[in-house]
Amino acid sequence: MAEVVIVSDQDAAGALVADAIVQLIRRTPDAVLGLATGSTPLATYRALAARIEADGVDVRGVRGFALDEYVGLPAGHPESYRSVITREVVEPLGLTPELVRVPNGDPAEVQHAGADYEAAITASGGVDLQILGIGRTGHIGFNEPGSSLASLTRVKTLTEPTRADNARFFDSPDDVPMHCITQGIGTILRAKHLVLLAFGEAKADAVAAAVEGPVSASQPGSAIQLHPHATVVIDEAAASKLQQTAYYRHAWANKPAWQGI
Repeated sequence: MAEVVIVSDQDAAGALVADAIVQLIRRTPDAVLGLATGSTPLATYRALAARIEADGVDVRGVRGFALDEYVGLPAGHPESYRSVITREVVEPLGLTPELVRVPNGDPAEVQHAGADYEAAITASGGVDLQILGIGRTGHIGFNEPGSSLASLTRVKTLTEPTRADNARFFDSPDDVPMHCITQGIGTILRAKHLVLLAFGEAKADAVAAAVEGPVSASQPGSAIQLHPHATVVIDEAAASKLQQTAYYRHAWANKPAWQGI
C-alpha cells in the first residue's frame, strides 16, 4: 500500500516534498530527480527553490529526467516541456542545464528517442525520487488508460480529455499535439521513490482508483501499488473519495519523524 499523506493545501504539500528532496540532495549531491510538469508540482518547485536559496543547498551536481515531451512542437516553443522544465525548474532551482534531460520529441528522431532515453536513465544509475501528477483519466506521465504496466519510454497518442485539459496552455485546442513521448509505467516503477501529488475534487476519483482500486492498465495510476516506496500527498478535496482516510491520518500522525516520507 502506498503511504497517503493528507495535507491542508498545495503549499503544505510543497513544503513537505521539498524537505524530502533537500534531505536527498544532502545525502546524495548528484541525486537524480524525476520531473513532472503541469500545474500540480508547481508548489513543490516553489518551495524547493526557496529552501535551496535559504539553506544554501548546493544543487550543481543534481541531475534530472523529465517525464515526457510533446512530439512535433518546434524547438523553443514555450509549451514544449523542455521550455517548461527550463522555466519552472532548472532556472528557479539553479540546476545545471546540461544535467537535466527531456525526451526528444523531434519527429525525425522520435523512432529511437524512447530507447535513447531509457539508456540515459540507466546510465545515470536510475531516478532517486520521481515526482508524479495524475490526470483525470488516471494517467501518470502520458500513460493513458490501457498502457501496459511494463511499458518503457515510447510514443503515445493522447486522449481527447487529456488534450482538452492541456488546451489552456495553447492558443487553440487544435494546437495541442496529438502525440507525445513519455516514460512508461515500467520506467516510472524503477525509480527508488515515487511521490504522487494531487489536488482538488476533480482528481478525487483518479486518486481513489490509484490508491484503493484494483491494479489495472485501465487505471494507470494504480501501478503505484506495485512500488515498495510510494508516497501520495493530497489535499482534502482530492482525498474525498478514499475509504481509508482514518487509517491514513492515524498512520501519518504516529509515524517516526526520522522516517520522513
